[in-house]
Amino acid sequence: MTQTSRHARCSFCGIEQSPSTPLITGLEGSICEACVHLADQVVSNWGRKRILNELHGNIPKPSKLKEILDGYVVGQALAKEILAVAVYNHYKRLKHESGDAGFSHMHTEVELGKSNILLVGPTGTGKTLLASTLAKIVGVPFVVADATTLTQAGYVGDDVEHILVRLLEVAEGNVGRAEWGIVYLDEVDKLARSPEMATNTRDISGEGVQQALLRLVEGAQIKISLKGKRRDNNSDEVIIDTRNILFIAGGAFPGLEKHVAKRLTPAKTGIGFHASPVDVEAKPDLEALLSETQPSDLRQFGLIPEFIGRFPILAPLEPLDENALISILTEPKNALIRQYQKLFAYESVSLKFTEEALKRIAQKAIERDTGARGLRSILEQVLRKPMFEIPSLSDIAHCIVDEEVIEGKADVKISSVDLATIGEASDSSDEEGLQRLASGG
Repeated sequence: MTQTSRHARCSFCGIEQSPSTPLITGLEGSICEACVHLADQVVSNWGRKRILNELHGNIPKPSKLKEILDGYVVGQALAKEILAVAVYNHYKRLKHESGDAGFSHMHTEVELGKSNILLVGPTGTGKTLLASTLAKIVGVPFVVADATTLTQAGYVGDDVEHILVRLLEVAEGNVGRAEWGIVYLDEVDKLARSPEMATNTRDISGEGVQQALLRLVEGAQIKISLKGKRRDNNSDEVIIDTRNILFIAGGAFPGLEKHVAKRLTPAKTGIGFHASPVDVEAKPDLEALLSETQPSDLRQFGLIPEFIGRFPILAPLEPLDENALISILTEPKNALIRQYQKLFAYESVSLKFTEEALKRIAQKAIERDTGARGLRSILEQVLRKPMFEIPSLSDIAHCIVDEEVIEGKADVKISSVDLATIGEASDSSDEEGLQRLASGG
């Protein structure tokens, strides 16, 4: 037995066992430490190739990505173009590193870095929807992490590592799929207090969180605890490599345009009769200001330079005007008007909005300064009463919502007769009948 151990060799590379080269001996052979690490790399590469085969063909070209996004998100052409290029390049990089045959001719010594994305735009412009739709198109795990709930380790709140735990849960425990996922960090503009609001208290939910996110966002081996959810190897801990996880951050950054305008507009300090007049009423275009935003402008919101530097791609989103909000109500595949029409169709009732009603809904959303997010609350308020009453009524076929209904001056008009016989409700008898039905008479 001693003689056999003295001359034992690795069954893979043939190296002889020695005090500096121990071997793991099994029933039929032995293996050295170097071959164990090599085998681990080979098995991991098999897993990456399986994921690559799943994603192969699912990543459209940038122009196709933008075309698909147009079916879900209205407007924001510049942001869509930037996101389409960034996402396509990100997963093209993963294919290159995974040894995809389509990239075998490329130089292996060139290492491609990861470029995370920062979405900047007013609230309700579709930042979260863009990120989630992209993840759905590509077919990778996706999670939304609210930056305002993150705190430093040891304090009440979620640690930054909890983001990876949620991503792993979405990937159904598959570490390989989780490592190719997309994480959306929401409300990053509220992550830290601005320098003007600085106090002597410790900012446990601001700069400390940014410092903790640096390693996570840039790419590192992160050990996370599954909190009692043991895996096949009887371990409640798992290591996730974040180098391939695409991080997309988003924030409204209110007042950002003022900082950009101050930087772009030259100071006019001339006085006297020969000084050039200052056009006080001239205001720079908000879209142009967002497009001219630089990383240095974001420091005004308390973001540290190291954190900003981890998001080299800046995608500005435009504020939504009246026409854009009307398009959001009616055009996308999951448009709000279509959603409520489907709800009413379950009761065999058709729902119709007049053009004036749609315009007034858009105007009210602009007045509330909530963007597209405020459209649903307006519709819920307007349709609450008919959605409450119609299931209890019989022989109701149609509902009409006009401008007066949106203004709160009239109730939703419901009818059991064909809309063609009503026309535009210009006949007084028909109008009285609709009002009587609306009041439950």
